[in-house]
Amino acid sequence: MSALSIDQILPVVEQELQSTQFIDIHTHLFMPSLGELGLWGIDELVTYHYLEAELFRSSSVKPDAYFAMTKREKADLIWRTLFVENAPVSEATRGVVAVLSALGLPTASDDLKVAREYFAAQTLEAHIGNVLKIAGLSEVVMTNDPLDPAEGPRWEAGVERHAKFHPVLRLDGMLNKWALNWKAIAAKGYKVDEGCSDAAVAEARRFLSDWAKRMKPVYAAVSLPDTFQFPEDSIRGRLIAGAVLPMCREFDIPMSLMIGVRYLVNPALKLAGDAVGKADLQALERMAVSYPDNRFLVSLLSRENQHELCVYARKFANLMLFGCWWFLNQPSVVEEMTRERLEMLGTTFIPQHSDARVLEQVIYKWRNTRRTLAPILANTFKLLAEDGRPVSREDIHRDVTRLFRTNFERWTGLGGAA
Repeated sequence: MSALSIDQILPVVEQELQSTQFIDIHTHLFMPSLGELGLWGIDELVTYHYLEAELFRSSSVKPDAYFAMTKREKADLIWRTLFVENAPVSEATRGVVAVLSALGLPTASDDLKVAREYFAAQTLEAHIGNVLKIAGLSEVVMTNDPLDPAEGPRWEAGVERHAKFHPVLRLDGMLNKWALNWKAIAAKGYKVDEGCSDAAVAEARRFLSDWAKRMKPVYAAVSLPDTFQFPEDSIRGRLIAGAVLPMCREFDIPMSLMIGVRYLVNPALKLAGDAVGKADLQALERMAVSYPDNRFLVSLLSRENQHELCVYARKFANLMLFGCWWFLNQPSVVEEMTRERLEMLGTTFIPQHSDARVLEQVIYKWRNTRRTLAPILANTFKLLAEDGRPVSREDIHRDVTRLFRTNFERWTGLGGAA
């Protein structure tokens, strides 16, 4: 292995980031057999809730009037407001520009006619392959909710698997909305009750085990509010301790905790109305120390939580940090968080996920990740070389692969990795 000069390190890091096929470990995308649940195309891109939130800051339109429009009308309004009447300089609007450019579509037109014609001409399977190729992804991980009335029956009927899409057992409907969903679980033959008695917790575990057998998820996942506490004498607390964590141990899968959402602080904005709050990480500490045989994937929404989270990851080997989630997915914040993690954890974390809800979003989100991380990783290797340890291309290749593939494969056992 030949040592690289200081000047060679950045170009090699850029080359390795471009050539490595990443795994997108958390998305809201769906394999084709799940039908219309999967979102793609220009109207979905432009009406993404990040852009809806920006619309209400740049337009006099009121939420009630906006949400009464058709999808096409909404897209036309957002395009005119954010892309024609204003320069699309925000991260979300610039992302749409990057997608259009990558697909060879006009980025500064007065309307969406050409883009709509392009997407109308695509077949989904070929389009998925093209998008993942452009994004540099070998596969993506979905979010699959057995209590979603539009999704659950499809799994029960048997869905065609797709090699590039991996399922995840989403727990929000059970853990955060038991009062709304326990009857749906009971209707499937599980003896649960509104108060979530001890017997109901046991039945909830059976429900989850049956779904784990059916779905074969790479992990189980839940999004949690900033007020989350554990242990806690609440329905959610009892279900986590008595149903979820035992199920994860039974099937040897991690539990993903995404903590810090403040739901619907502005209900008029619907999906765009959520905000962020600082979480109490002693809840995570108690979970990690009390359940050493469980593995956890952890992502926190508040910037103020990130340093403390790194400290906990140093103390508990059953925690795997991942991603710069939602409001944190801005280059300035990603840079800060990634430098901190590299300095405190080495390469024992997963730097990013896309959280994409619309297929084509993976193009710009992973382009941004590669562009933002290249100088960060290069600087890390330069410092190492300056301090006396030669750096080779093989070193860089190994660590890029570890960060964006191997850590996740080993944590989840994906593809037989151990």
